[in-house]
Amino acid sequence: MPDIHFTKGHGTGNDFVLFSDPDGDMTLTPAQLSAIANRHFGVGADGIIRAVKSRNLPAGAAALAEDESAEWFMDYHNADGSPSEMCGNGIRVYAQYLLTNGLIQLEPTDTLTIGTRGGVRDLQRNLKGFQVDLGRWSLDGGEPLVRAKNLPVARPGLGINVGNPHVVVALSSAEELASLDLSYIPVLDPEPADGVNVEFVVPDEPMVKDGVGYITMRVHERGSGETLSCGTGAAAAALATRHWAGPGAPNQWKVTVPGGTLGVRMWATEDGEHVSLSGPAELVFEGELSL
Repeated sequence: MPDIHFTKGHGTGNDFVLFSDPDGDMTLTPAQLSAIANRHFGVGADGIIRAVKSRNLPAGAAALAEDESAEWFMDYHNADGSPSEMCGNGIRVYAQYLLTNGLIQLEPTDTLTIGTRGGVRDLQRNLKGFQVDLGRWSLDGGEPLVRAKNLPVARPGLGINVGNPHVVVALSSAEELASLDLSYIPVLDPEPADGVNVEFVVPDEPMVKDGVGYITMRVHERGSGETLSCGTGAAAAALATRHWAGPGAPNQWKVTVPGGTLGVRMWATEDGEHVSLSGPAELVFEGELSL
């Protein structure tokens, strides 16, 4: 296999290794992907993103059937090499990668359509970086009990799907949030068959200022462990907090994660309520990788 020219990027500290394979010629095994993501023996990342044309891989056929303008597909894998449906921070970094490398042209008012295993997603540039429409969301997975290291009593979570599965848990204080040891995988009862991302959230004080909701979150990502940020997790956390807050809760939120702040917005459409995520996307360095 030839050397891979890669780029390292991140969105609020959620970091990725990206490489271009438009024709879909490179097939990396889960072990190879995991080796790249290894922080001691590889480049180090929360996930791996392959830039491939939708027409050149089986998963891209569904994206093109949904929207023929989805020329590019985000072939995303977690740090352990397992495939994932979507990544809210990753897709913004992917858009920046395509733009920086001249693989797309994107005017300030244009919409970029990208295929993912979770469906087609639309992005626009904004002052902070990019905003991505995560599509329709749904309550999904019930209210499992969640146990975590240093959490004295199991707490009920709320299952939310935003293209990938999440369970959001409300905690009582910032101190309780800080005390969690998320190097251990949270245990859910019942346990989802395919795993789940778990977010722990605390409302800021006050929670609502000038019509905008504010919360703070930490996350354990399926297949990657604790990360500094999770974009779809931030959306799920905002949706869950709004759900618990009840009527009158805002549709615009700021979510503080260890790596920064993300924006979340909900709005009604003809096919149901959509949720969007906005935040920065930064490319950090490039290199050559031999496998």
